[in-house]
Amino acid sequence: MERHRRATSSTTIVILIFVAGLILGGMISSYVLIRKIDSLESDVSDLQSQVSKIYGGQNITQQNITIYQNNTSLTEIYERVKESVVLIRGETDSGTVQGSGFVYNHTGTIVIITNNHVVHSTNSLSVTFSNGNGYAAIINGTDPYADLAVLSAPTAPQTEYKPLEIVSSTTLEVGALVLAVGNPYGLIGSMTTGVISALGRTIDESEYTGGFAIANIIQTSAPINPGNSGGPLLNLDGKVIGITTAIVTDSQGLGFAVPSNTILREIFSLIKNGTYEGHPYLGVTGADMDYETAQDMHVNVTYGWKIAGTVQGAPASNAGIQANDILTGINGTRIRNGDEMSSYLEENALPGQTVNVSIARGNQTLTLQVILGHRPPPPA
Repeated sequence: MERHRRATSSTTIVILIFVAGLILGGMISSYVLIRKIDSLESDVSDLQSQVSKIYGGQNITQQNITIYQNNTSLTEIYERVKESVVLIRGETDSGTVQGSGFVYNHTGTIVIITNNHVVHSTNSLSVTFSNGNGYAAIINGTDPYADLAVLSAPTAPQTEYKPLEIVSSTTLEVGALVLAVGNPYGLIGSMTTGVISALGRTIDESEYTGGFAIANIIQTSAPINPGNSGGPLLNLDGKVIGITTAIVTDSQGLGFAVPSNTILREIFSLIKNGTYEGHPYLGVTGADMDYETAQDMHVNVTYGWKIAGTVQGAPASNAGIQANDILTGINGTRIRNGDEMSSYLEENALPGQTVNVSIARGNQTLTLQVILGHRPPPPA
């Protein structure tokens, strides 16, 4: 009996110790778990803080973008200029043509500026303003060599005209944002945006220019489509820095515009005389130089304009320029290709002016003085 009690007491003590161990272990486990929870909550809090900072940074970035857009006021620019852009429609022997134009005030004379190719060979013309009012139009002057034309609408009241300001294109830079407003496919008052992709390009409109390139052209990524031709290319102040003129068929982001400096240089003559006679003439044919051509010619010059031939009696021929000469500079300005040659002459020279032309001829470097001439008349 005593032995049984002792056994019972021992069992009871063991049970109590076991229970106490369980309780103590549970307390320790709970404490450890609580610490882990606290640590996890702290980590979560830190993570939330980091996420908040990142999110907050994103908000700031978005806010900056919004402010930037507000500063450039794309919507407001469009509202300011849309009434200045017109739809031009013309009738030709083969059908109807249409394009765009914009209103300009040249020292008190209100005109509509567009492309020559929009109005070429038209029998009748009309201009329609953004409010839907249309009027008969007449051609005051054209220049196929710059793809420019100036119109007027004699019966349109002065209240219709909202002239745009044309500013110099001298300071344009590649990458600058630009806007194009016009009537692609007859969709009146469409605006697109892009950047200036390149400067000093040349484009070929042989149908109107007799093979002469239109020089000093702006290349832009702003989407341009048939019907945009003649519309303004604008800076972020809503001022004209060019006039949209052409696209590369089936391309994406390859649009071209005549620079505003060309418009400003020609506008007086187009209004007063109906033509512009200030395009300089060298009288050469050729192609761009490159490394492979230089290797074939056994010369070290890999840039410039390789002369293929000269027109007899033209300025280049009179100055002694020959086939296979490489034109590398004009008046000390390096000329890398035909685009730069044409653009330099168009922007900086006039017929009758003497220019110093740098020539690489074999192993010789020559400087020849050339008296620039007038281009022959364009095709009718």
